[in-house]
Amino acid sequence: MKNIISKVLPNGLGEEVGIEVGDILLTINGEEIKDILDYKFLMADEYINIEIQKTDGEIWEIEIEKDYEEGLGVEFQKSIMDEAKSCHNKCIFCFIDQLPKGMRESLYFKDDDSRLSFLQGNFVTLTNMKDEDIDRIIKYRISPINVSVHTTNPELRKQMLNNRFAGDIYERLIKLSKACISINCQVVLCPGINDGEELIKTVEDLYKLYPSIENVAVVPVGITKYKEGLFNFKLFDKESASREIENIKALQDKYIKEIGIPFVRLSDEFYVTAGAKIPASEFYEDFNQLEDGVGMIRIFRDNIDKDLERLARNKRGKFTMITGKSAYEEVFAASKKIENVNNKIEIYVAKIINNFFGDTITVAGLITGKDIMEQLEKHQVGDYIIIPKNMLRSGDTVFLDDITIEDLEKHYDKKIIVCEYTGEDLIELINKYSKEE
Repeated sequence: MKNIISKVLPNGLGEEVGIEVGDILLTINGEEIKDILDYKFLMADEYINIEIQKTDGEIWEIEIEKDYEEGLGVEFQKSIMDEAKSCHNKCIFCFIDQLPKGMRESLYFKDDDSRLSFLQGNFVTLTNMKDEDIDRIIKYRISPINVSVHTTNPELRKQMLNNRFAGDIYERLIKLSKACISINCQVVLCPGINDGEELIKTVEDLYKLYPSIENVAVVPVGITKYKEGLFNFKLFDKESASREIENIKALQDKYIKEIGIPFVRLSDEFYVTAGAKIPASEFYEDFNQLEDGVGMIRIFRDNIDKDLERLARNKRGKFTMITGKSAYEEVFAASKKIENVNNKIEIYVAKIINNFFGDTITVAGLITGKDIMEQLEKHQVGDYIIIPKNMLRSGDTVFLDDITIEDLEKHYDKKIIVCEYTGEDLIELINKYSKEE
């Protein structure tokens, strides 16, 4: 049985109205509580009527007056959200299908759940949803929702997702946009598949639904060394990455004239691969596509330049900063800026090649603890080791290969400092761990 109350918080609403451990929450305002979305949205009112089943089977109806977003002040025996919906697609570019065996089980679960899109920012394909699920998004005003589009070409999308039901994506986006649901879109770009003219058409189609579709992020396909038996992709090179930048820039220039923003943005990997100039800060607005790798170099560069004046001049210290191949030049440049302001600060930047997934994976966020320990020699380590936060599992101290920060600290006998991957706290951390002269 779902929604069994396991804890009643002191001085909360639940305690006030007589809710006890073991009671079951049945309904709010006459609506059955199927999952966290029901609970969250039905509770968002100043006047609610709840049904509670007591441990003896008696049903209590309780009227409650409360603050608008105030909860019941209870915890549930199990998650109030039923089991996350797994992905029904077999995408030709799926990164999870390219993982090695033997990793923790949770890494192999492919979610495709609109609730997680709203609650955690996950991207969903909408192929896993019935019409009533779309209606539920509209009913509850679940917004924004993050949608993996990849292409608006129905037949091509069916092929890319290996799902015969994947072709109606544009019709569903139209329905959501007409209901004023805010949507963020993502395109995983695969050379020779959905790039070039196909990408241009996809972006132009999505632009027709602006402002409901707020933005589009384009990221290159990731290919690991474990892709045996899967679709044989080419990687973007300097020429092909440059071509996509030029194609998209023509659209961006048009959109900036029309609506004041570029609407579609490419991830930093395209600019690094092409050796192209990184756009200015204004181009990225509020940097709300950072999770897609869009604007990370620019915000890192800006944060370093802004914070350099706060670097302590009377301290010294030795640090080792760990990064991947794609960000190495940027992190190295930042280290030199810091050393130029205070030459008593020494920073060694370690470029870690991703042997775990393969050297085609160049982003820092997918570096494993094992690769660090195999490539970073102990004599290269300063007083402290600095790693970006996105190398670790969210809210934890564990790398993708289950090696922990504690394991790394024990191996090098040095403290690990975790820095925001945007670099906004880097100068502050260097000041904190440097020593007074």
